[in-house]
This record gives sequence, C-alpha cells and structure tokens, in this order.
Amino acid sequence: QVQLVESGGGLVQAGGSLRLSCAASGSIFRSVIMGWYRQAPGKQRELVATITSRDSTNYADSVKGRFTISRDNTKLMVYLQMNSLKPEDTAVYYCNWKTEGAASTWYKYWGQGTQVTVSS
Repeated sequence: QVQLVESGGGLVQAGGSLRLSCAASGSIFRSVIMGWYRQAPGKQRELVATITSRDSTNYADSVKGRFTISRDNTKLMVYLQMNSLKPEDTAVYYCNWKTEGAASTWYKYWGQGTQVTVSS
C-alpha cells in the first residue's frame, strides 16, 4: 500500500507563508496526478491544487495566485508553497494521488494530514 506522510504545517500570522511537504512511499509517482486537499472543522474536504506528471497545475479559485504546487519525482515528494495566508486557509492539509487517465479516482487511504493555522 502507498503511504502518504504530510509535514510542514504550523501556526502563522495572516500574510505569512508555509511550505508543506508530502512523502509518498510505495508509489510509482510518475504518470500520476498529485493533489493537495484541506479540511476545516465542520467542513468537507476540498481539493486545493493538483499537478500532473508533466507539471500541469490547477488551483482552487480561493488559493489561486497564492499557493504553488510542485513535485520532485526523484525524491518522490510533492510540495505546497503557501504565501499570503489568510485565516480562512486554516485547515488540516492532506496530499493524495490518482493515476492519469479515464475513470481514475483519488487514493482511498488518507494520511494523517498536517495542521495549518492562520491567525489574524
């Protein structure tokens, strides 16, 4: 099974920055889409950003221009650089993956996530 381990979260002031990391062990990594999700208390998990094997990216409107997703296939890592953080970014952040192609779904086993708290 693939193991996903997120790290890099913390407490920051509004306007600050954090860089999240995700280590994916047991995965091929190439030819997969990687993504970052977040879940705030009382809310459903939402997709924040994705990156394909060819480094094509997509972002939720709420984070566009502030967050940057990247990947390192050699290190089997995916990152989320978060700048200009807002209190509404407060959530537990998770990484996940899915294969590229039709009928692909996100991996069914989630990691522990990493807590991001943004104070005003």
